[in-house]
Amino acid sequence: MRKLILPSLLVLGLLPSLASSQAPVQMQITIGLPPQPPLLVIQPGIQVVENFGEEVFFTGGWYWVRRDNGWYRARAPRAAFVWVEPHRVPPGLVRLPPGHYRHFRREQARAEERAWREHQKAERREWKERQKAEKRARKEQRGHGRGHGERDRD
Repeated sequence: MRKLILPSLLVLGLLPSLASSQAPVQMQITIGLPPQPPLLVIQPGIQVVENFGEEVFFTGGWYWVRRDNGWYRARAPRAAFVWVEPHRVPPGLVRLPPGHYRHFRREQARAEERAWREHQKAERREWKERQKAEKRARKEQRGHGRGHGERDRD
């Protein structure tokens, strides 16, 4: 009988440690979002919850939030947000500056869109000017003659 008690105690003592070493670690957070929060487009394919105290993004059918220990996501705004491995976070989200979109409002989105469009127009104008300058340079390299074989006439 004694021979059975000691191994039984040993096995019972090891079971919790075996179970905990194989159990996956999962972290969840809860965010008090309304059922359908108002979203603002900040980049093609990326939206942010308007005027919210925390940066909550929507992209690829998921709501995303960044915390100190990484990124969390949920399919619905009222669902529990679950931690996501860094390599699974969309690159567009990772590149966003932390804290910039907290309490983000429609007026800010419009101002950023206007600034972006002005920047695009300026780049287009610069590109056109470079193209014109390159065309002039090519024309000057070829010369202003009327073609091959022309000779000076006296």
